[in-house]
Formats: sequence, C-alpha cells, structure tokens
Amino acid sequence: MAAYTPLDLPASGKLPFTDYSRWRLRSDGPGDHTWHYLRTDEEVAAWPQTDCDKYWLGIPLDLPPLPKPANALDAARNGYRFFTHLQHEDGHWPAEDGGPLFLIPGLVIGSYVTGMPFQLEERLELIRYLFNHTNEDGGWGIHIEGQSTVFGTALNYCAMRILGVKVDHPVAVKARGCLHKLGGATGVPSWGKFWLSILNVYDWDGNHPVPSEFWLLPDWVPFHPHRWWIHTRNVYIPMGYLYGVRYKMEETDIVLALREEIYTQNYYSIDWSAQRSNVAAVDLYTPHSTFLEFAYGVLGTYEQCAFPPLRRAAIKRCYELVVMEDENTECQTLGPVNKMMNLIVRAHVEGRESEAYRRHLARRQDFMWVSPEGMMMCGTNGSQLWDAGFTAQAIVESGLAVEPEFRESLHALLGWLDRCQIRDNPKHFETAYRHATKGAWPFSTPTQGYTVSDCTGEGLKGVLSIQDHVPGTPQLVSERRLCDAVDILLGMQNTNGGFASYELIRAPLWLEYLNPAEVFGNIMTEYSYPECTTSAITALSIFRKHNPEYRAGDIQRVINEAVKYVHHVQRPEGPWFGQWGVCFTYATQFALESLSLVGETYANSESVRRACDFLVSKQRADGGWGESYKSCEIGSWVEHEKTQVVQTAWALMALIYGKYPHAAPIERGVQLVMSRQLPDGSWAQEAIEGIFNKNVAISYPNFKFEFSIWALGLAHHYLAELRGEKA
Repeated sequence: MAAYTPLDLPASGKLPFTDYSRWRLRSDGPGDHTWHYLRTDEEVAAWPQTDCDKYWLGIPLDLPPLPKPANALDAARNGYRFFTHLQHEDGHWPAEDGGPLFLIPGLVIGSYVTGMPFQLEERLELIRYLFNHTNEDGGWGIHIEGQSTVFGTALNYCAMRILGVKVDHPVAVKARGCLHKLGGATGVPSWGKFWLSILNVYDWDGNHPVPSEFWLLPDWVPFHPHRWWIHTRNVYIPMGYLYGVRYKMEETDIVLALREEIYTQNYYSIDWSAQRSNVAAVDLYTPHSTFLEFAYGVLGTYEQCAFPPLRRAAIKRCYELVVMEDENTECQTLGPVNKMMNLIVRAHVEGRESEAYRRHLARRQDFMWVSPEGMMMCGTNGSQLWDAGFTAQAIVESGLAVEPEFRESLHALLGWLDRCQIRDNPKHFETAYRHATKGAWPFSTPTQGYTVSDCTGEGLKGVLSIQDHVPGTPQLVSERRLCDAVDILLGMQNTNGGFASYELIRAPLWLEYLNPAEVFGNIMTEYSYPECTTSAITALSIFRKHNPEYRAGDIQRVINEAVKYVHHVQRPEGPWFGQWGVCFTYATQFALESLSLVGETYANSESVRRACDFLVSKQRADGGWGESYKSCEIGSWVEHEKTQVVQTAWALMALIYGKYPHAAPIERGVQLVMSRQLPDGSWAQEAIEGIFNKNVAISYPNFKFEFSIWALGLAHHYLAELRGEKA
C-alpha cells in the first residue's frame, strides 16, 4: 500500500521528524479540535501559530517574567495570567488526553485494514511518539508510565512496522527482543488477540468466542449487553460483528513479515486454540474467573454448531447498533477503541467510497494530538468540559473572576459552557440503549454527546459560579436549562445512594466475574463512584442556593442519600478511594468539598476529622504530597518518588473545605506549590494525574493550572480567616 511504504528514520525520536512551526490546532463548533500541518509558506503566513499551539508543541512562548508573588493570591493571579495564553478564542482550554498506549495500534490497524491513509507528517510523528515512549527494555506498557507488557509491546511493534519502521531499525530490533523475552505475541491479552486477528497476524481460532447473538436476547435478561458498562458494550458491539464475519486483512508483505517477527515459534505451527486463555503474567490484572472459563466452554461448544440464520441476524443487529452510535455522534463515537472498530464495520458493509467512510476519516482526527514527543491517539476526543468546569470554579472561588483583566477570558469561558450543554436527547435514544442527555454536560464536547454525571455537576457548578457570583455577567444559560441539568442529576442516583459515570447501574455486580478483558478492572457494569457522587452533592447544594424552590424535596432526598453513601464508602483510616484520578488525594478532595456544603467540618464531623488527619499524616518534609498511580492498582496508598504539585493542590483544597483548624500544614503546602511555579506563571508537567479501570493511567495536563490556581486562591483567603485578618 503506497501510503504505508517503509521510511528512512533517525535512530531516536529525540528531535522532531517534522517542522513543528508548521503545525496548527483548529477548534470547530463546540470545541472539536484537530491538528493540521501546513506545507506551504503562504499557508504558514496566513495562519500564524498561537501561544496555545506553541505550548502544546513544546515551543517556548518567551513570555516575560511576571512580578514575583508576595502571597498565594498573587501566585494564583500569575498562574491564571499564563493560563489565559492557552485559552482558545472560543473560550475553552484544549489539551491532550493521552497516556494509554494501546490506542495508537487500534488507530493504525483500523486505518491500514480499511485502506485509510495518513499524511506523511502524521505517520512520522506517530512513529516518533512510539520511539519516545519505549521503556529501557525496548517495550511498551499499557500506559506511558507502566512496565513493558505483551499487550503494549506486541501491538505497538505491529503499529510501528505498518507505519513504515523497517525491520532492522534499532528501535524495532530492541522492541522485538523485548517481546520475545516476554514470550511473544501468543500471550497477548484478549483485546490484543482481537486486533492482531483483524490484522491477520493471529488466527481467529486463538480467540474466545465473541457471540453477536447476545444482542438478540430479550432486554430483561440480566446479562444482556445493554446492561454492560457503556464503554465495554460499545466496544463489544463492533467486536461481535467482526468476530461473526471473521474479518481479516488480506495477506500483504507486512502481514506476512509480522507473522515471522512477533512470535518465538513458527507462526504456522502454533496451536491456536490452546492460546485462547494464554495471557502473559506481566499483563494479567484481572485473571479469568472459573465462571468465565465455564462460560467460554459453553460458548465454544455453541460456536461449533452456530445456526447460520441466527448468526446472520445477530451480525445484522450489531451493524445496526454501530450505525446508530455513529449517527448519534457524527461518527466521532464514545471513544477511540470503538471508533476504529466501527470504521472497520462500516467500511466492510458500505465500502470505502461511502459517506460513512468519509465521515470516519474526518472524525479520526479528533483523537490525534501532536505533543512535544510526537503524535498520540488520545483516550477521548479531549477533556474540554472537564477542564472548563474546573477553571470556572477556580477563578471564581479564588476571587480572580472579579478582576477586570480577566473579564474577557471569563465571558468567553461562560460562552463556551453555554454552547457545550447538550440540548436534546440523542437521535437514537432508547433504541440505542442510551441514557437521557437533554440538559447534561459531556466530558468533552456535545458532538460526542454522552451524559456524564460528574461532568454535568461540574458544568452546572461552573455556570452558576460565573452567572451568580460575577457582577455584570450575561445570563447565557437560562433557568430552564439549569433545571434540565438538575433533572439529569436527580435521575442518575443509584439505589445505594451513589452516582455512577454515564448512566444508572443496569446489571448485577456478579457480571464482573465475566470480565473478559484481562488488563482492566471493573468494566462489566456501572458502579457508584465517590467522585461522581460528591460532584452531584456539590452541584445540587449550590443549585438549591440559587433556586430554593425547584424540586426542593427531591433535591434534599437525593443529597441525604448521597451523603450516606459518601460516609459508607470512606476508608476506616480516613480517605476515599478514587477511581478516575490518583487516587486517595483526588477523591478525598471531592468528598470534603461535598461534605462542607452540607455543613460537615473538622469541628463537628468525625468523618471530616479522619480525612483531614489522614492527609496531614501523608504530608512530606517539603510541605507537599505525592501519590503514585499504583495506589489505584492495588487499592492502598503508594507514595510517589517525587512530590506532586497537583496532588498538593488537591490536599490543600481538601483541608480548606474541611476547615482544618491548623495553619501550618496549609502554609507549607502553599509554599511548595509556589516554589514550583515558573517565572512566567506556569507550572511544569509532572507525573500522570488520571486513571481508569484501575489499571490504566491517563493524562490531564491542565490540572496543574486549574487546581494550583484554585488551591492558592482558596488558601490565601482561608489562612487570612484563620489569622483573623482580611484577605
């Protein structure tokens, strides 16, 4: 294939493979951002790079030093002055959402098998990103800070070779050696087996069945796929189709070469059926349960005698659901894995000249992000709303929002929050098993268009923070639309009082014993999460101050039950376990914010005292906090080797929300955050901040701005209060 010819490449990715002065970030509509490479000098002159472009590319902004801060509020002000340089003209803050290393392979394999090309510059920077994120042993992990695994190494090796890295390139040689030391690609986890089967370098007989017939079951069946967690079911819909038709790439030179390169034995001698449950020990986070192995036995027997008309009907049903997902999201889809699998399904059914294929090509760009290390495939199409909601609250609670120099930035932010709220339910609502979306805010953009409970909470809080507390602000989001958001939140509480992520819990918890993806935890059904629950408590508490009349009884009941849940899931030693950020520091900050809004403080709440005392016990000699993502993997506190600014900010905010009565720990934390601030007001990127499914770390690089500014502003006012001074 001409678009994937071998390339002559440098030995390392230390320096860019393209001219970084030619990359531009475009944001269309409600914040859907894409990177573009300008080839002519005329294009470059007509479209100058912005500070936002330069920052994310790693090009120095050369901003003058700001006045040295005399106090925490000065430091917060300097931080926001810098941060406004990264604000897009439409009002939001673009950022990568990278970290997972199993996404580029899906991007590359899905594109290759459907004949979808990349620009040369995209190929080069995708390769460079992989070069820059190899571990010392030559392999790749499940995420950029993880140890080398078969999943990461086998898939990224294949992606690299498809993109044009020659077999004898030093990076390829070292990666291949690492993969062979790990036992070769036969031990790749199930999602890896699936991708390699699509590529035709792993036999379909080496996969456990993925029967599309599940989608023909009555909806009331407890394990019907519509009850699975939304990311899982949206991946297994196209998987069901592709497994059902045994889709595979034609035998090209690279396919034949990879069959020889990624195994430790002859490809044609492998006993494929014996590999179905073969997963390398280094990859195994969630081992197969006895229940799952029994289910696989039953499904394997069924597969021997699957009824062809039933299989055809099931495959057709999966295709229909793929189309509905594409139409609901303009082919952007929920996430990058089902995005690329949906593309393969649509190309297989409708062809490469179809409108669906063209739309998928355009929307593929939404996940591709250029960084100083190269081009990555992000975990979503961005974190636009998530960052905007936090920023709005940070500048209001810090007191910066009333300062004239930030008025333009604030109004642009409010305008973007207004445009980001989802106004209607999806085109295919109940037929696609979707939760209501009218009034919700998404994680990223309304194009993606999925309700997320805590994003709705943070979006609502962001709007109320600005519209209710900043004089002269236009009231862009109407009362009716604020009430629509409240309606969404009130409808998302589970029977245990907690809130899940995208929708109500639909399946019994025993379904987790059927988790087929060995590298992830807790993926089969929704769960109530402390972070989602506390966000709902804070949003509803703030809304009822704004409008004491609307559904007052329902709001009080929901808050009461949610607070009970928060108390119930607190660890005996004091913190809360975070499922979406690292980890105890993250969740405890959210928890204490929510409890503060129902009147619980260090003085009157044993729960708050335990939490604050726990955090203070983890403060380091330098005044800061530092927690490793490993905490999320093993479920107990793991110290990071270095103090982290973001986690120090979270800990400070938690102590302030809890009204911790002693100033010294807060003062020391403030000094740490201020000491890490650079002369231009920024903070350097440190360790990865986020997590999902317990085992995959993900980046939120804007957190270092949002939460540092927020914590410093809060601390300035709270410390003055403790001293009996005027801030």
